[in-house]
Amino acid sequence: MFRDTSMDYLSKEEAREIWDKNMRLTDEEFLAMDEVEFRARVRERSHHTLEIQVYATAYRGGTLRPQQADYTKHLLELWVKRGLSTDLPEYRYASFLVNAADRLAKGEKVSFDEFKPTPVTPEMEKAFFTIVKERRSVREFTDQEVPDELIDKVLEAGIWAAHGCNVQSIRYIVVRDKNEPGLFRGSDVPGGPVHLVILQDMRCYRANSFTPVRNQLLDAGAAGQNIVLAAHAVGLEGVWLTFSEEMCKRLKERFQLPDYIRLVTYVDVGYGDQTPYAPQRWDVKDTILGRY
Repeated sequence: MFRDTSMDYLSKEEAREIWDKNMRLTDEEFLAMDEVEFRARVRERSHHTLEIQVYATAYRGGTLRPQQADYTKHLLELWVKRGLSTDLPEYRYASFLVNAADRLAKGEKVSFDEFKPTPVTPEMEKAFFTIVKERRSVREFTDQEVPDELIDKVLEAGIWAAHGCNVQSIRYIVVRDKNEPGLFRGSDVPGGPVHLVILQDMRCYRANSFTPVRNQLLDAGAAGQNIVLAAHAVGLEGVWLTFSEEMCKRLKERFQLPDYIRLVTYVDVGYGDQTPYAPQRWDVKDTILGRY
């Protein structure tokens, strides 16, 4: 019988033990821990102990406890003690939530209207679904050089993908094939001129050890999907590929990757030199197993 181990959950006892351990961390432990882990914990704790509660109170009414922001406030105090810049995104994000929480705790109204997304016009909707439906897995490329500016724009789309608990584990290595010939040999399809390697910094998941393997991989998958769509949107084409065991070993050795960096997948991009016929898709109605 097939058993998907990626779906395994921790027992309630294991989960409670992890939760209790996280909540018992001392100031000394916070100040001594790796910076990447500390910053991930600020993101994750601010999300779970403050962000959710702030928005629920602001949009659904009710009262926010005066102490609700205390844990995040203390993390920001530790942030300053560590000498980290207050211009970093975690500090700005947590400070925004603390300010909103303090106002809500006083009974003030807090509006987030200024952060409303740009209204989606019919033209924008059409453009989006054009990108989605006309993206192809392209395996032949021209010799035209891909500028770094375009690569960075595509990678930025990847880090704006949804990510569980805001721990932001996604990391990249950008490899131009001409600079590392043979490094990606062994793929079952011709390689592209630029390899965008998607990795995860597993230290980030120490902030939320409850995260199942499947969720961790979905974090990387969400980044990969944004990347292939963004590549098409900026005039590039790409193909999503898979590492062989030998390729993983070569890359780990070549870039001296530490154990906490996990190789997940990679996307080859460049200026496409083919226009594949779209593999036909099932009708949506045939994919819905139930509608209740």
